[in-house]
Amino acid sequence: MPRGTDAPVKIRDDFLPLSRPALDEEEEAAVVRSLRSGWITSGPRVAELEGIFREATGAPHAVAVASATAGLHIVLAALGIGPGDEVVTPSLTFASTVNQVVLRGATPVFAECDYGTLQVLPGALAARITPRTKAVIPVHFAGAPADLDPIRAAADRNGIPLIEDAAHAVGTVYKGVPAGGPPRPGAAGNIAIFSFHPIKNITTAEGGMVTCYDDALAARLRLLRFHGIERDAWKRYGKGGTPHYDIREPGYKYNLSDLHAAIGVVQMRKVAGLNARRAELARRYAAGLSGVPGIDPPETVPYPHAHSWHLFIVKVTGVERDAFIASLAERNVGVGLHFPPCHLLAYVRERFGTREGDLPNTERAGRRIVSLPLFPGMTDGDVDYVCEAVREILAGGSG
Repeated sequence: MPRGTDAPVKIRDDFLPLSRPALDEEEEAAVVRSLRSGWITSGPRVAELEGIFREATGAPHAVAVASATAGLHIVLAALGIGPGDEVVTPSLTFASTVNQVVLRGATPVFAECDYGTLQVLPGALAARITPRTKAVIPVHFAGAPADLDPIRAAADRNGIPLIEDAAHAVGTVYKGVPAGGPPRPGAAGNIAIFSFHPIKNITTAEGGMVTCYDDALAARLRLLRFHGIERDAWKRYGKGGTPHYDIREPGYKYNLSDLHAAIGVVQMRKVAGLNARRAELARRYAAGLSGVPGIDPPETVPYPHAHSWHLFIVKVTGVERDAFIASLAERNVGVGLHFPPCHLLAYVRERFGTREGDLPNTERAGRRIVSLPLFPGMTDGDVDYVCEAVREILAGGSG
């Protein structure tokens, strides 16, 4: 455990980044096998990764895409969301969520979050639903699940789809159900979108996955992810395939390659261990920062869950945040900001008339949040070093 602040922290020689992907020889070998196979675009490894996600979530359909952003784009397109429609989402999310709503010509409507857990408040989200609302997008923030039961109930009452933003949630569990999973055996679950960006709990370098329960929606997503072509390259040029194809509507170039998927297949075999290590590091952070004045640690959601610990986010109250970040940088520690509130982004304010004061909890959190380094390759000593540095900075120690 970290020591006190009697002696200054000796500044480490190497830089500790916010995150680093957990890749080794297994992923390298998987990519090499794909390269040597002669098949590097979407093919058998993509199909294998999709199968892994069907099994992991219990969803009957999994559609691999080039990024979670691409996944959200084609989901909104497939749902027919466009001008005149509204989509309700928390403001405390990555701007990609809001960007995709706006790029469809729809209006983002922002719901308040809980300051302590940073999760969207179900009642606040439900209150923002109007006859113009065509979808709600709760976010499983930092790896903890949003409270899906009341959110799903509100969506069902209004006859609109629930899209789980599961970008942080590979391995997250809500009341015994994995993110993207059915609320009970045999039931239809929600649409869910996962991210495989290098900062995430597993990575494919870049990539994402959409899971869903509707056959027609899944078929449309597969069309939209690859030019609108009914048969992908594997089915057209693989063994037993024929090169003929037709296009019933134009689509996008959002397919995932086998080179990327090969990494993901290996990563998914490791995800339980990777997340277990993240949880160990988070517990060490919690112990090392317990009772430290000037910082609010992450609070635990009050319902049964398994946290995948994508991020460890604190709220800095004892010093000015930029000074805190600069002091950590002087000590060779990198951080992140997850996220600037979307309702205060310049283009959102100008286009939709949002302003400061709209979401007090979100804005209060947004001024204070800092993501500390968290990745499976960190040592216990790395966490102890960060905790000691935080204690020193908040106690007024010099850089």
